Amino acid sequence: MIYSLTGKLIHVENALAVVECAGVGYACKTTRATLGALPSVGSAVTLYTHLNVREDAVELFGFYTGRELECFRQLQTVSGVGPKAALAILSELTPDRFALAVASGDVKAITRAAGVGPKLAQRVILELKDRVTSEEIASGFSEGAGPAAAFSTGSMTEAVSALTALGYSQSEAAQALGGLDPSLSAEELIRRALRGLAGGKR
Repeated sequence: MIYSLTGKLIHVENALAVVECAGVGYACKTTRATLGALPSVGSAVTLYTHLNVREDAVELFGFYTGRELECFRQLQTVSGVGPKAALAILSELTPDRFALAVASGDVKAITRAAGVGPKLAQRVILELKDRVTSEEIASGFSEGAGPAAAFSTGSMTEAVSALTALGYSQSEAAQALGGLDPSLSAEELIRRALRGLAGGKR
């Protein structure tokens, strides 16, 4: 198993990055997020990798962060999701935004990925919703809310944890908190989410 590659970035094209290590160029299929994070060609780079061996091909996938690699592998545990579909999903959604989409049952967000239809998106949500953590959900909210939300991750995490402690599922908590301002205090987030869960207005 090749865990990672560290070398010189020698070529970049659509969905592909080539890293030269000890005179050998390793072509890594990758996501738009990784391509956007790469340094300029000729610079040193490290990619976290996944080797996929099939009867007719050997493919190497590379990611700028270990979190993206972890999500890529997690996606492939879902029935019907192979490397191509997993790569497509992570080209549309960062790992944290993907976690939020799963927790909140956002089929539409997942179907924005090329080649991923509603049935497959629903299967992804069904099979992965219990593996999403409150921290990932909170990070997804903060990422979607802009720079100011960087200060509110703790409040959102606390709110998600409180709702699950009250007996609500991760998906119910995510849906209740969706659309709320992440800059609110944890107490206010919880109060408004509970009001929404009770069927009242936020």
